[in-house]
Amino acid sequence: MKQLSGFLIMMILASCGGENRAIKVKGSDTEVNLAVSLAEAFYKVDDDYSLAISGGGSGLGIASIINGQADIANSSRPLSKSELEMFRQKGIKIRTVVFAEDATAIIVNKDFPLDSMDVATLGKIFDGTYKSWKPVTGQDIPVTLYGRQSNSGTHSFIKKKLDIRFSPEAKEMNGSAQILGSVKSDDTGIGYIGAGYLMQTEDQSAVKALRIYEKAGEPAISPMDENAIQEGRYFLQRPLYQFIPESSWEKVSAFIAFEKGARGRAIIQKSGYYVVND
Repeated sequence: MKQLSGFLIMMILASCGGENRAIKVKGSDTEVNLAVSLAEAFYKVDDDYSLAISGGGSGLGIASIINGQADIANSSRPLSKSELEMFRQKGIKIRTVVFAEDATAIIVNKDFPLDSMDVATLGKIFDGTYKSWKPVTGQDIPVTLYGRQSNSGTHSFIKKKLDIRFSPEAKEMNGSAQILGSVKSDDTGIGYIGAGYLMQTEDQSAVKALRIYEKAGEPAISPMDENAIQEGRYFLQRPLYQFIPESSWEKVSAFIAFEKGARGRAIIQKSGYYVVND
């Protein structure tokens, strides 16, 4: 396992088996660490399969399905209308699997003076209305925004949930690791990453995940609050998808069954995500 330009890539090579047991999984950086953990455990159960896992963003994973370069597209967002139309035009039938629930963490430097923030303020920060922290913390220092490229599912999710257009001054990072590293070393910075990714990293204590509330007087909720996530009370939570072309379903069905079985569900929970109850 290694980090290359923000893309986490791992190859598991089987001792036997041909092309019909070689599974390529591409897509969401939010899901990539979890996908690697699931693939490692699945390979121990059935080493007839080979699995290649890579990140790069939800859009890249979906494009890889459209171009016939992957068997599973991990995505932290639903398919767009244009993607659905491309699948239709190419005659590609898709199965959709929701295999986990994720919370997106808004992170700031560990020395940031606030522990919580409301949704309206977040919107004004990420759309560039607030260029200084003064209206928020009283400190007249510039806000530095760290985010993802537009092909990122997390980028699309935050944009939609906050109902904003991102500030053109936001720095576009290649993945969660770069956002976390940047906020860790920048006391003016703010960014967003998957809570599951944050809970797995050794750098968790180097940043602060803000508790979020929608309106004054409401409780501020942490993205690490399992009960709140299960009850659907955290503002920035979402399902995690896997899009699978019908032509690959027979090949990948054993892996999908493993994910949804007891061992897979235990890995999902241990990795900081939340199990979807069918």
